[in-house]
Amino acid sequence: MTNIVTRPVDAALAAQLVASGLPSFLARIYAARSIGDPAQLDADLKRLIPPERLRNVGTMAALLADAIADGKNLLIVADYDADGATACAVGLRALRGFGATVDYLVPNRFEYGYGLTPEIVRLAAEQKNPDVLITVDNGIASIEGVAEANRLGMKVLVTDHHLPGDALPDAWCIINPNQPGCEFPSKNLAGVGVMFYLMLALRAELRNRGAYTNKPEPNLGALLDLVALGTVADVVRLDDNNRLLVQQGLQRMRAGRACAGITALFNAAGRNVRRAGAYDLGFVAGPRLNAAGRLTDMSLGIECLTTNDPIRAGDIARELDQLNRKRRDIEADMKESALASVEDIEPGFTLSLYDPQWHQGVIGILASRLRERFHRPTFAFAAAGRGELKGSGRSITPLHLRDALDLVSKRHPQLILRFGGHAAAAGLSIRENTFNEFKIAFEAVAGELLTPGDLDREWITDGSLPPEEMTLENASALAQAVWGQGFPEPSFYDTFEVAAQRIVGERHLKLRLCRGKALIDAMLFGHADPLPAAIAATYRLSANHYNGAITLQLIIEHWFPATN
Repeated sequence: MTNIVTRPVDAALAAQLVASGLPSFLARIYAARSIGDPAQLDADLKRLIPPERLRNVGTMAALLADAIADGKNLLIVADYDADGATACAVGLRALRGFGATVDYLVPNRFEYGYGLTPEIVRLAAEQKNPDVLITVDNGIASIEGVAEANRLGMKVLVTDHHLPGDALPDAWCIINPNQPGCEFPSKNLAGVGVMFYLMLALRAELRNRGAYTNKPEPNLGALLDLVALGTVADVVRLDDNNRLLVQQGLQRMRAGRACAGITALFNAAGRNVRRAGAYDLGFVAGPRLNAAGRLTDMSLGIECLTTNDPIRAGDIARELDQLNRKRRDIEADMKESALASVEDIEPGFTLSLYDPQWHQGVIGILASRLRERFHRPTFAFAAAGRGELKGSGRSITPLHLRDALDLVSKRHPQLILRFGGHAAAAGLSIRENTFNEFKIAFEAVAGELLTPGDLDREWITDGSLPPEEMTLENASALAQAVWGQGFPEPSFYDTFEVAAQRIVGERHLKLRLCRGKALIDAMLFGHADPLPAAIAATYRLSANHYNGAITLQLIIEHWFPATN
């Protein structure tokens, strides 16, 4: 069952915003997202939460400053997704600017899995001989890996944002806004955000030591395009602090000051980086960067983000674009087989699917697609070798996925080998012969935590849009703002007559919609079948750039045959 829900608007907050000079259209949009103070929309970096509020960040900065002064070999151990890649790139660029001797290692997901494992520690010791390991976007759960590093005489600095387990690793120092005792107000900081904060603290430490008495300080603001990309691509909640970081990064891109790698990723996708929006980060640059970690090795993506050579960046970006096309083909085949298998499944509170032919690097996307289609917490599993399965899950809002896995693990202590994640997404490893046992256990836990009503799909919109506000000016204003997880892009719900429709690009519909006396262009992506004469639709406003002209265009999200 699907319900169209109108997002409530706090009239008092809207009035405050109008009084501050904001147009009533934008005031309603922001008030519906709990914005009442215009300062919350200010992108000035002075509003950034101070680094010293992040527990242990000053201590870690001092340890790094000592290590740089002593000429120690530093090694960043990264994660293989876009957040990990951008966090690694921020660390490499900043630390090299500070004069550090620093290299990186990113685990191949198919050989080593996620995080600072003992195997990765030993590989690091053999290949790089580091004095200090710095984890980015991982490490908070690496009890055994940190212990192995300690045994081998390496110091470990953990920078992470994932939720910790019952115990913390015995690291040299840990920064994580979600670790016990950390009072950092934004618990939604991405891994790249944590690394950026560490670099801010390190610069301050070096400044206090007189490092910049006779030379200019490194401009860490130049890294904000990387911070913006990793933050959006990791789908963390865009609270005030994260929106500020993303807005600053987008401003750099729009001003033509993006790093060579990000510019190349946009070019490879046929997009103009000077018109970058949060959508482009999440659905254009992010997937191409992620394709490296999904299908081959994220070292390719990290090289793209760290090179200053536009030609080299362009070559890598085109390679990443090809990998992303291959990923789409693999995903389409997996989705087809998944949908065929679902036909034989009795519907419950969850979906847990496994196919020995599925690609381990694409199961997260598959789980996301199935969750969207069936509106149920979903896990997709692939063979991981050594008799194990790797699972990737996506959840619906009422179910905290990591907490659900924790409950499964406590009730069935031998079932889950490893797990971690967030409320909306999580991963785990199980033995191949225990798939059905996990499926039953996960369904039982979800059945206790969810009600049948939680499985009803809700499409939350900002309601009907008055015709006089359906303008290019409003579309352009929305395009300049930052939207994403926890701060959804505005969508509206109205009824239209379909005046004309034609297929473009073989699988999309180009539409002319009529509302009252107005004719409006619209696009319905991923749908080539003809629409009825009248539809009710949820849609977004878009400024369409084509052949040098900018026109209003609606992007249809969901539609239904209109009823009288």
